[in-house]
Amino acid sequence: MTVKGVDVASYQSSKFSTKGLDFAFVKATEGTSYINPRMEAQASHARSAGLIVGFYHFLRPGSIKAQAKYFVEECVSVEGDPLWADWEDSDVSCAAKDAFLKEVNRLRGPTHRVGLYCNRDFWLNRDTTSEAGDALWIADYVTAGKPRISATWKFHQYTDSPLDTNLGAFADRDALRKWADG
Repeated sequence: MTVKGVDVASYQSSKFSTKGLDFAFVKATEGTSYINPRMEAQASHARSAGLIVGFYHFLRPGSIKAQAKYFVEECVSVEGDPLWADWEDSDVSCAAKDAFLKEVNRLRGPTHRVGLYCNRDFWLNRDTTSEAGDALWIADYVTAGKPRISATWKFHQYTDSPLDTNLGAFADRDALRKWADG
């Protein structure tokens, strides 16, 4: 695996280093009232460096359909950008996570891959359906590319220093782009 990337949110710079990276996933929204004020600048910075760009929504308790609508309406994605449900709030059920993936997929159709980000604990101890949409992006801070799960994953977040850093299970950037484009 040679595909490397980062994920960023509002507390990171809009001018993060893109050296050696193939992709960047940018926090777009949270719940139904928060938009990352740096989302557009962070995505533009990544795109100008030739990176594949994706976006994620931090799930909160409440109307899942409203959150899915908010995410797809406020996110600055273009066709082919992967979209992610960020499932970290223990008050958001597995059923709600599944409903969000389904609704974002319904709203965006075949123009975007729709997947799940969660940590190892949520995947092993809170998930009851193994539903990850088009891809599982797993956080487990161990050796890069060796998350401690048996499920098939596409992305592995293996450290948060100096940024959340990830590997993709792709041979190269072209393979990642082909997957993202569907």
